[in-house]
Amino acid sequence: MRRKTIAVAIAVAAALGAGVAVPAAAAPHAGAPHTRQRVPANAEALRQAIAGLPDAGATAAQVRFGGKDGSWAGTSGEADLRTHRAPKGDERFRAGSITKAFTAATALQLVHEGKLSLDGTVQRYLPGLLPAHYPDVTVGQLLNYTSGLPSADGSFESDLKERFTSWDHRELVQRAFTKPMNFTPGTRQEYSNIGYNVLGLLIEKATGHSYEREVRERVIDRAGLKDTYSPGDAAGIRGRHTHGYQLSKGELFDATEWNQSITWASGDLITTTADLERFTSALFRGRVVPKAELELMFTVPDVPAYGKHEKAAYTSGLTRIELGDTVVWGKSGGRYGYLNGFGATRDLSRTLVYSVNATEAKSEKGTPVVGKIIKAAFGS
Repeated sequence: MRRKTIAVAIAVAAALGAGVAVPAAAAPHAGAPHTRQRVPANAEALRQAIAGLPDAGATAAQVRFGGKDGSWAGTSGEADLRTHRAPKGDERFRAGSITKAFTAATALQLVHEGKLSLDGTVQRYLPGLLPAHYPDVTVGQLLNYTSGLPSADGSFESDLKERFTSWDHRELVQRAFTKPMNFTPGTRQEYSNIGYNVLGLLIEKATGHSYEREVRERVIDRAGLKDTYSPGDAAGIRGRHTHGYQLSKGELFDATEWNQSITWASGDLITTTADLERFTSALFRGRVVPKAELELMFTVPDVPAYGKHEKAAYTSGLTRIELGDTVVWGKSGGRYGYLNGFGATRDLSRTLVYSVNATEAKSEKGTPVVGKIIKAAFGS
C-alpha cells in the first residue's frame, strides 16, 4: 500500500476532548502455536512486520497466519492508549468493508435458492428505489461492482458530525441518487459501498427478515463464528476490543464509538482475527456458499476499471491480488482507526488475517505495516 510520509511527531494528541499520549513501542508478542502445529518459516518476518508499535501511523496490530507450513499468531502495540493495555490477539475490531464478503455470501445463497436472480433488476425487486431515469441495474452487477451507481459524498469531518446518527437504510442509499449514473451498468467496474447497501435491502425484501438476521444465520452461525456480529445502531463495541484512533489536524481522535448504520451492509460488522480465519476456511471450502455460486466469488468480470487504465480486480465479494507468482483472494476493510484484511491462496496453503489500528485508515496514506505483513505472509 502506498503511503506518504506522515510528517507528524505525535507526543500528546487529543481524543474525546482529552489527551492521548503515544507511548514508546513495545516488542511484538507471539501467541503460542496451536497444539502440534509447526511454526512457519516466516514467523520472524511476521513478527518484524508488526514491530515498533505504537507509532505515528498505527497504534496496535493483530495478525494470524496459517497454512500447510504451520501457523503463527502475534500482536503488537497498545489496544488502548489511555490504559496502555496490550492486545492479546482476541480483541474485537470494526471489520469495515470485509462485511461485503458476508453480504455477498448471503445474497449468493438466495440466488441459489431462487429468491434472487443474478439477472433480476433492482427496479423489479425494489420499485421506486432508483430514479426513474436510471437504467436497469441487476443483482449480479451490484455484487461485482459494475452497477454504475453513484456514491454519496463524505469526509472525516462530515462523518464525525453524524457519528451518532441512526440512518434509515433506504434513505442511506437514496441520498446518492441525485447524481447521474457513473457509467452504463455492466461496462466498467468501480469499487463503492452503494451497491452493497442496496444488496442489504434486497436481502430483506427477498426473505422478509432483517439483513442482520440473515447474515447471522446464513454466514456467521454456519461458519462457526463466536465473536462476530452486526452492531445495529449501537455505537460501542461489545467485550474486549482495540480502540481505533484517527489522525485529524495533527491530533489523534478516539474514533472507537461510532454508529455504523452509515455503512450497514457494506461495512458494519465487528469481528476478531480468529473468526475471520474460520470464515476464510469455511468460505473457501464451500461450507458457506454452494459451489456454483461460490465460483462467482472467484471470478473477476472482464471489464476495465472505471477511471483507470487497469483491468477489474474485484469479484462478487472478494478481491483478486497478484503478488509475484502468487494469486491471493480476500478482502480488506477500513473504518476510522481500523485497517483490516483477510486473504488466502485458493487452496488455503497460505492464509492471512490482520487488523491494524491505523491512524489514517481511510486515506491512501494508510500505514506501511500492512504492506510488511502481506509481504511476510505471501513473499512479495
